[in-house]
Amino acid sequence: MTGLFSGRKRLRVDWRELEGEGELLCSFLRKSLGDGAVSVDHHVWVDSGGLSAQELKGLVNKFIYHRHLNNECWVALEGGAVRIHRFKEKKSKKRKKPATPPSTIKHGWL
Repeated sequence: MTGLFSGRKRLRVDWRELEGEGELLCSFLRKSLGDGAVSVDHHVWVDSGGLSAQELKGLVNKFIYHRHLNNECWVALEGGAVRIHRFKEKKSKKRKKPATPPSTIKHGWL
């Protein structure tokens, strides 16, 4: 990856687990940071320009929040790169015994 960021520090956002939202994330970062964001494969490369990885993580969290993906995804900072993870699905627990039916006893006071 040369040309656009040559000689500058680049930060990476890995959005591989965020299916179908990569281009939206890239355009959100472009609006927030200027034209310093480029999407390549499953990554968004950002020209740091004084931006720390922790601040970039905060922007990605903001994107997740605005897209209402809080219950599906979480953001982590891994080795200087920001990565989006999906929560693992919970296994449904089946009842071992069937539920007891409601009582059909007639009460004597009516």
